[in-house]
Amino acid sequence: MSCQNKGSCQDLQKKLTPQQFKVTQERGTEMAFTGNFYDHHEKGTYTCVCCDSPLFSSDTKYDSGSGWPSFYKTLEVSQSMESVERISDASHGMIRVEVVCRNCKAHLGHVFDDGPRPTGERFCINSASLNFIGSEKE
Repeated sequence: MSCQNKGSCQDLQKKLTPQQFKVTQERGTEMAFTGNFYDHHEKGTYTCVCCDSPLFSSDTKYDSGSGWPSFYKTLEVSQSMESVERISDASHGMIRVEVVCRNCKAHLGHVFDDGPRPTGERFCINSASLNFIGSEKE
């Protein structure tokens, strides 16, 4: 569980829907093709549903066909530091790389090495872990 202490878990349970809490705090996964953002095409920034930290730009979102929002690049919080942390994940009988919010450690999804250029990465992210802030420019 990602909550830093019992009090923060209680606060998050009040703030988040049950599915958002399950995904971000219990490392859950939403069903493919069911999330709010898998087929979302507005311009703007995707943020962490728990702490509102900016994570991904719509400019790097693409349709991977996976049923989850996919991005080929994260936002940088400082020069050469991503908005997410990568953690080795050996759960469910496979080895993957989990991505969590760098700020609050909320589970976001996983990153794979089958994405498009220029990075070759596919950040497969649960919609339940995201909020969206639209940009003024269209």
